[in-house]
Amino acid sequence: MDLTCRLQLVGDAPVLAVAGVIDLATVPLLRDELLRSVHRHRGQIVVVDLDGVSVLDDTGLGILLGAAATARRDGGDIQIACSTPGLLDRFALTGLDRAITVRPRITR
Repeated sequence: MDLTCRLQLVGDAPVLAVAGVIDLATVPLLRDELLRSVHRHRGQIVVVDLDGVSVLDDTGLGILLGAAATARRDGGDIQIACSTPGLLDRFALTGLDRAITVRPRITR
């Protein structure tokens, strides 16, 4: 399965909607799109909508953490919007939800 990333504005919030499988083969696309979004919206919170993601491997978790660090250096941040139980369990198990804010919906 492929990975798609689409940046859009929801109200005034930049949202990167991600769908598909995040694994070793697709993390370069995720990294590029995340960094492009963070740089384009420097100093803002970029919401990463992961509800369309069916698989998220450890490499993908690392990409999310790296993007958060990049955003924070410029006075912004990323947040994850996700309501998928399996992904939420993974975030809790790995501690990602302590490093990056995870919320159930995109709306502010």
